[in-house]
Amino acid sequence: MTDALLLPPVPRPDVESQGFWDALAADRLDMCRCTECRQYLQPPLEHCRHCAAPTRFETVSGRGSVFSYIVVRHPAVPGHLPPYVIALVELDEQAGLRLTGILDLDPSQVQIGMPVAADIRAVGESGINGVWWVAA
Repeated sequence: MTDALLLPPVPRPDVESQGFWDALAADRLDMCRCTECRQYLQPPLEHCRHCAAPTRFETVSGRGSVFSYIVVRHPAVPGHLPPYVIALVELDEQAGLRLTGILDLDPSQVQIGMPVAADIRAVGESGINGVWWVAA
């Protein structure tokens, strides 16, 4: 067993995000989408912010491009040794649909606009999956 102080933080799903976490457990990336106007919503909401219709989770490609990023150079989060990259990825499905995560790439190789793909992995020993990004 690993020292608890070295384990990464574990996500805590709530009612609105449960579909996202359930999909990751099944090795899929699902995003919240309006059943009427078909806009994707992030963060997920029970009703669309554009038309107030109900929403549901739908599988997306997991492909996108780096919209922005930071390089973490000092230890800040247990389970992640610096330097590492936190990327804000704009998904191919819709302009403005963005999701953050660790980009598994040397910081010197990251460029705004570079194509990336989701890689679903276990978060430490938690039994919960999360999204990492890899160069595509």
